[in-house]
Amino acid sequence: MQTAQPQWQTACPVQDLVPGRFVEFRLKEKAVEPEGMPLTGFVFLDHGTRRAYLNLCPHLGIELNWMPGRFMDADNLFIQCATHGALFKPGTGECIAGPCQGDALTELEVRERDGVIEVRLHN
Repeated sequence: MQTAQPQWQTACPVQDLVPGRFVEFRLKEKAVEPEGMPLTGFVFLDHGTRRAYLNLCPHLGIELNWMPGRFMDADNLFIQCATHGALFKPGTGECIAGPCQGDALTELEVRERDGVIEVRLHN
């Protein structure tokens, strides 16, 4: 039995997506564990390429950022989990240091449509 493809949803107006800025949003889909918990994500430019991930550390399933819009490490090279310091490559979501090394962030599909950035979960 095949499940329906998640729907595209608005993350932000295209003009909000500028280098160095992370834009957070809430997804329509809910988490499986804990059941019904709201899912959030973030979108940003990675050397001109739009990228989006669930705001969820693969280690404990907690949000990554320590403040709204703050996802990068002190050197501004890697996405960092504020709780355990895990470091993730912005371009792939791969964890390269910390308790979830070898895991990766959950990537979202990203597109631009009618002046807005839209995202959806992969099936």
